[in-house]
Amino acid sequence: MGLDSFRTTINKQRKVIMPAISMFYGVVIYIYCLDNKNHNKPHIHVKYAGSEVILGLPDGEIMEGSIPNNKMKLVEAWIEIHKEDLLANWELAVNGQEVFKIEPLK
Repeated sequence: MGLDSFRTTINKQRKVIMPAISMFYGVVIYIYCLDNKNHNKPHIHVKYAGSEVILGLPDGEIMEGSIPNNKMKLVEAWIEIHKEDLLANWELAVNGQEVFKIEPLK
C-alpha cells in the first residue's frame, strides 16, 4: 500500500495541510504545513496504530506524545538518514509550497 492511499488532512479550501511524506512498518510520517505557529521548531508528526508523537527536527527530540519504543527506534534511524530532506520539506511547507515524499526505511 503506497502513501497516496493514506488519508491526509484537508482544510476547507481543499488544500492538503498534513500530507504523508513517508510510510514504513506501519508508521506514517506527516508534515503539518500550517503548524509553524504552534511549534516554532521544525517538526514532524508520526502516527502508529492510534498513537502519535511529534518530533523536533533535526534531532528527533520528542515534543509531544509517544509511540511504542520499537517503532520509535525505527523512526529515529529514519530521521538520521533523512535529516536534510526533512529540513528541506519543512522549509517548503512553511512557505506554502508542496512537500515531497521521502524514501521509507527498508
